[in-house]
Amino acid sequence: MADKTLVLGIGNTLLSDEGVGVRMLDWMQRHFPALTGIRYLDGGTLSFTLAPYIEDADNLIVIDAAELDAAPGTVQVFAGSEMDRFAGKTKRSVHEVSLGDLLAIAHLTGAMPANRALVAIQPQAVDWGDQLSNPVKQALPEAANRVLALLADWNCIVPGDVSLQPAAPRVELG
Repeated sequence: MADKTLVLGIGNTLLSDEGVGVRMLDWMQRHFPALTGIRYLDGGTLSFTLAPYIEDADNLIVIDAAELDAAPGTVQVFAGSEMDRFAGKTKRSVHEVSLGDLLAIAHLTGAMPANRALVAIQPQAVDWGDQLSNPVKQALPEAANRVLALLADWNCIVPGDVSLQPAAPRVELG
């Protein structure tokens, strides 16, 4: 695991908007193919097998659906200890383990990534379905810009090397 910057998408792609983290990884790779030195990892519905990837990262961005008590498609970033608190209080999850559990392992082993953030997107629907709802689809460009801004702030990418706008002239939402 040579890459020290990890972008981890989590979610269940069979439960509509719950799969936004995984779908976001695909979207980022299609629209920002020039990002180098960034490891994208599909974390699915989480498991303890992800702990070594998190512990090995100096920089960690997790993308997931989260209950923000906001309008569907709202994007919010929780960084550093704010992420730890948010992940620790969210126990309602369809995941095998929670993000809070994985962060606790990293903390206990002394391997918590120095820079870490959760890019959370408010779902509209968490029900059987393999498509994102329209509000969540339309939030993907904003979520991508938040990811890129974090990477630039942490000096993982050079802001001038990557436009904070998608490479494609027309945004694909499907």
